[in-house]
Amino acid sequence: MKIGLIAGGGQFPLLFSKKALEKGYSVFAAGFNSETDPLLADYVQEFKWVYLGQVTKLIRYFKQQGISQAVMLGSIKKTNIFKDIRPDFKALTFIATTARTHDDSVLTSFADLLLKEGIEILPSTFLLPELICPRGCWTKRKPNKAEHKEIMEGWRLAKEIGKLDIGQCLVMGNGSVLAVEAIEGTDAAIKRGGLLSRNKGCIVIKLSKPAQDLRFDLPSSGCQTIMTMHEAGAGILVLEAGKSISFDREEMIALADKYHISILGYTDEDIQ
Repeated sequence: MKIGLIAGGGQFPLLFSKKALEKGYSVFAAGFNSETDPLLADYVQEFKWVYLGQVTKLIRYFKQQGISQAVMLGSIKKTNIFKDIRPDFKALTFIATTARTHDDSVLTSFADLLLKEGIEILPSTFLLPELICPRGCWTKRKPNKAEHKEIMEGWRLAKEIGKLDIGQCLVMGNGSVLAVEAIEGTDAAIKRGGLLSRNKGCIVIKLSKPAQDLRFDLPSSGCQTIMTMHEAGAGILVLEAGKSISFDREEMIALADKYHISILGYTDEDIQ
């Protein structure tokens, strides 16, 4: 069995490739210069470097390998989109004909483009369902009534911001929105919120967007998220159960317990 992999940065492409190998898949990966971990080449059948925007090269590579199904995994630093991109004619045509330029719209449109070329994009978690965040309180520390009230307000605000496709993360403190994730990414938003809260236990809420395409770009968290929260003085991390992923969950929970941070997996049903 063959599977294509469009790989961004981070550990997700590595985890996927290892699991795919265990399941008997041959992985044919395309990685982006300045984004993808070079170690990925050690875990796949074949690896090809491309630049952001080289759509024709990517499609040609998959077709040459007989790839009809693929996944899109890993992160792309949004700041690199403005400085390390080499769009080919197909990419320029795609950009010109895409009605909206928000993250989800672009990714969904790109998946539709690949489908027209005979390449179906599968859900990112189809081989790794264990990464999907479970519901409940994961840690020893639980939120008090005042914190739960602030979580409810932050959840509603995060969903509204998600409708605008601005970002997936929001930081609350003392009843106010301290930071909203934009192009700078989650860690930078947490640091900014922590600075404004003066290390007084702000709340980090990271949710999927209401129109999120669950095949890719799911909100993700891990040990680095907890370390950033600790350094910023944040006390609670709220994730969306069933619609977000977490890496190294046992280590992540142990680290949160060490720093007295609460991790919650909530759904809309928990927001009352």
